[in-house]
Order: sequence, then structure tokens, then C-alpha cells
Amino acid sequence: MDFGKLERILNKMKEQDLSQMIISDHMAIFYLTGRLIVPGERLLALYVNTDGNHKLVINKLFPQEGDVGVEVVYYDDIEDGVEILSRYVTKDKPIGIDKTWPAKFLLRLQELGGGSKFINGSPIVDKVRQIKDKKEQELMIKSSLINDDVMDELIPWAAKGLTEKELSDKVKEIYKKHGINEVSFEPITAYAKGAADPHHLTDDSKGKHGDCVILDIGGFYQNYASDMTRTVFIGEVSERQKEIYNIVLEANLRGIAAAKPGNKMKDVDLAARNYIEEKGYGKYFTHRTGHSIGLEDHEAGDVSSVNEEIIEVGQCFSVEPGIYLPDEGIGVRIEDLVLITEDGCEVLNKYTKDIIVVPEE
Repeated sequence: MDFGKLERILNKMKEQDLSQMIISDHMAIFYLTGRLIVPGERLLALYVNTDGNHKLVINKLFPQEGDVGVEVVYYDDIEDGVEILSRYVTKDKPIGIDKTWPAKFLLRLQELGGGSKFINGSPIVDKVRQIKDKKEQELMIKSSLINDDVMDELIPWAAKGLTEKELSDKVKEIYKKHGINEVSFEPITAYAKGAADPHHLTDDSKGKHGDCVILDIGGFYQNYASDMTRTVFIGEVSERQKEIYNIVLEANLRGIAAAKPGNKMKDVDLAARNYIEEKGYGKYFTHRTGHSIGLEDHEAGDVSSVNEEIIEVGQCFSVEPGIYLPDEGIGVRIEDLVLITEDGCEVLNKYTKDIIVVPEE
């Protein structure tokens, strides 16, 4: 158990006058215990209480070796895991519940009278996870540096006649060469019209001379995610493409400049979005500017025009503005991860953002 992280959660619980909480998200449990347990349909619950009476309730199919840091309570498939969990719950006090806890468990706990009131406890854990400690920061930095190397090796393949699916497979192959066995999301490798669709799923399309190519990739290094996007061009880049690229690049840089402690998350989005709107392409920037990242590629805390949260030292999130012109087959997105420091931010992706024209073979 990482008692420093647990203490931060307990302190936030006290601030909200919440004495008990059930944490069931397996990644949140991994964050606290270092134990990655994927229970499938079975109950997994870390019960925490500000009085120190913590329990990890888990099926016997997932035996834990060594000291977990809290008492482990096992149940088997013929026992009622929720009933066992309810024995530790203070019945006359409110209880925090994960937003993703299956209804079948929550309803059963309610039937058993487990807690006087049920509230969403996820924001407490999410907020703590947003602030990366020194070790987490080091892992995020290393993960992104590996991603830079993967991008560098991938880009020449954009002009070798591969289909989008084949190019996506090539991403995974390159990651394995760099010791990364799991991508943090399915790679987006999109040519021309595909690149102009931000929700595009890779298909059997092939790139051709003059196409823009969006390469949005990420992998897990020691459980911490990377995520970066670069847009390159096959054979040549037109003046029109240059215009769009340079607008997106400037928006990316303005968003990064706004990523500093004391600003709001929405300030980052608006710094990028307002510039794109000034240039007349506001309606072609169809998604938020970014998302938080860590143990998962998308974590709580988005970079959107409505997020009023104050940016704090230790946060890590993406800055990824884009312009998508489907009628012209032009799509440009440029994405970097930033780590918030005392005086601004560190951009974790060092790979160039200069326009790259990939030679054809």
C-alpha cells in the first residue's frame, strides 16, 4: 500500500466530511496498492475509513502474496461478497462509491442498509491521481521519450504504401522493438480523408502523393501511458496544407504557454481554440483541447472550455488542437503532453513539430 497516496485520499475525505468509501476501480486500487487485479464480473472492493479500518475484499481466485498493507478479506463464489463487505461499513454514515461500480453490487449494498447515504466518491480519488508524485513524473517522462523514438521510426513508413491498418500494426511492432508490449490506445494512422475525420477508424485505405497523415500513438512504460500526435505529408506539402498546419502549430504552442499553475484548465483550451477561431476555422476544431493522463490514457480532468478546475503542480495532460476539413481531405492535429511545474510546464514530447515531408519510395 502506498500510504502517502492513501493519506492524500483520506485527507480529502475529511475535507468533505466523508468518513468511509468503497474504491472498486481496479486501476485506482492498483494506484494505491501496486496490485493489478482484474476481477471480471466478480466483486473487488477496497474499503477505506478515516479511522484506519481499511479492508481489501477480493475473491479467492485472486490470492495476494506478501503484505498488501491492509487486511485482505477473501470470499468464494458461493458466498455473498457484498454481504461480507457490508460488515465493515458504518451503517449510519454516508459512504462514497465509485462512479463505475456495477449496479448489481450497489443495489445489493443498499438492500443490506450499508450506509445512510450513497455519494459519488470518484472525484476524490480522481483529484489525487491527477497530481503525479516524483516517481510517477519520472515514469511519464521516460514513457514519452520512448514514444518520441517510436514516432521517429514510424514516420518513414507513412510513405511506403501501407494501408492504415498495416501502418497501425507497424506502430505496435515498433513499440515491441523498444520494449513496450502494450499500446495505451489503438493507434490512429489516417491518410487524407481519414485524417480529416477525428473519429476515424483505421481501414484499408492507402496514402498517396500529397496526402497528410495523422499519426496518433501511445504506449505503456511501467504502467504509465504516453500519447503524442504528429501530422506529416507524403512527397510534398501544398501551400494550403502549410497554412492549416501552421495555424494548428501556433494553437498548440499557445495552449502549452497557458498550461501553468494558477490558470484554469479551460484557459489552455481557450488559448488554442480562440486562435483557431480568429483564423476562421473554429467550426473545424471539433473536440476538446486535451485530457489528463497517467496510469490510463484518458483520466479525469479534461482540457475543455468549460473546465473551471485550477491547474496544479504535478498534473499531466495533453494539448492537442486540430483542424479537420473533410471536403478538402485535410486533417491536422499536433499533440504534446505537458507536466505542470512550479513556473509553467515541461513539454514531455521532444520530437520536432517542424513540417515533415516524407520521401516516397
